[in-house]
Amino acid sequence: MTISSASSAQGKYFTRQANISFDATAGMEKIEATTHAAVLILDVATGEIQIAVLLKGFEFEKALMQEHFNENYVESDKYPRCEFKGQLLNNKEVNYSANGIYPIRIKGIMTLHGESHEVTAQGKLTVRDGHIQGEAGFPIILADYGIAIPGLVKDKVAERPRITVYCSLQPLKN
Repeated sequence: MTISSASSAQGKYFTRQANISFDATAGMEKIEATTHAAVLILDVATGEIQIAVLLKGFEFEKALMQEHFNENYVESDKYPRCEFKGQLLNNKEVNYSANGIYPIRIKGIMTLHGESHEVTAQGKLTVRDGHIQGEAGFPIILADYGIAIPGLVKDKVAERPRITVYCSLQPLKN
């Protein structure tokens, strides 16, 4: 996120181009996908954070994996979005107007596949010359969200995929 002055660090920042990577590799075959179209909003005054992503936006190397992801696992026609609403627990420890790398802790509710559960995440905000980038890993368990892995591929798909969010935010204009 770009900050033009310390006073501008009191508002909301966003991107429509947050990168989210999904890695459910459990065996020899790589099961990874990425989207570059997640929406993320951060209120730096309160530490409130919201993330929304259209599940059909995830791109896999293999078209068949993408088809199975959308049709059999996340059922993206029925449940088109994944959302997270939460809080930076240590927001007061981040100096948005000083260069540095700040560890962050996030807690909130993740809604996926029609199910909502509390999740916690670890990450960092990097402030450098008025620009801020964020990165965080969100651990989830697929079964918590009613996403079943068929027995035929159970040893190939991780029950706990790694989900990582990367973003560069801009000031939200009123």
